[in-house]
This record gives sequence, structure tokens and C-alpha cells, in this order.
Amino acid sequence: MTTTPKPNTAFWIIAVLALLWNIIGVYMWLYEYFLMTDEIRDSLPPEQVEIMANAPAWNMYLYGLAVITGLLASLLLLMRKKSAVGVFMLSLIAVLALQLYWMFAMDIVEKMGPSSLIMPLIVIAIAIFEYFYSKGAARNGWLM
Repeated sequence: MTTTPKPNTAFWIIAVLALLWNIIGVYMWLYEYFLMTDEIRDSLPPEQVEIMANAPAWNMYLYGLAVITGLLASLLLLMRKKSAVGVFMLSLIAVLALQLYWMFAMDIVEKMGPSSLIMPLIVIAIAIFEYFYSKGAARNGWLM
């Protein structure tokens, strides 16, 4: 009988933080597309409202795919399933497509300034980290 090595404490901390991060992502997606009222939208800067209004329809689906697969992958990581790696990869691909489109095709820097790149770059960095961390966890034998 083969036993799998137990993950260290850092694994559990990172897995819980990934879960919390992706819960926030799902909440933000739900809020932006389903819960935001016209009153709240009217209180946003006009540039942001214009960018949101000009986003293509597929943007909502890609955003949903990115955050829902991220949440699912985080749950799989907590359950120590190897399938977390593939689901994190799918989330990463969706994140890259979404964020790169926003940064380059939507001209957010021109419309909102250089500081508008901070959040997309953070989202990309975290998605890359989640994927490679899960891949390392699988390589270490922590995932079954």
C-alpha cells in the first residue's frame, strides 16, 4: 500500500487563501453582472462606466469562467485532488485572455491612467502562482 506524503502547513494556508481569493472573484463577477444597481453604476467614474458598457458580450462569460474555475480548482486543491492542476490551468488561460484583452484592446490605460494596470497584473500574477503551486503540490505527491 502506498501512502501519500502529508502537505506542510504552508500548503493549507495557501489553499485556504486561494479559496478566499476565488470566492471574492466569484462575488465580484456576480456583483458586476447581476447585483449592481443603476444607482451604484451612476456613482462610478464616467470612464469606468464607459469601459464596462463597451465590453463585448463574451466578456461576462469569460470572466465567469475564470472565477468559477478558480473557485473549483481551489476546492479541489483543498481536497488534495490532482485535477486541481488542470482546472487551475483553465482558470489561468481565461484570466490571461480576459485581462490582456482589457489591458490592450480596451485601452484602459488611456482611459483611466497607468494605475488601472495594477489590479489586472495582480490577478494575472495570482493565477500564475495558483497554477504553478498546484503543479508543485502534485509533483510533491500532496495531491491524489
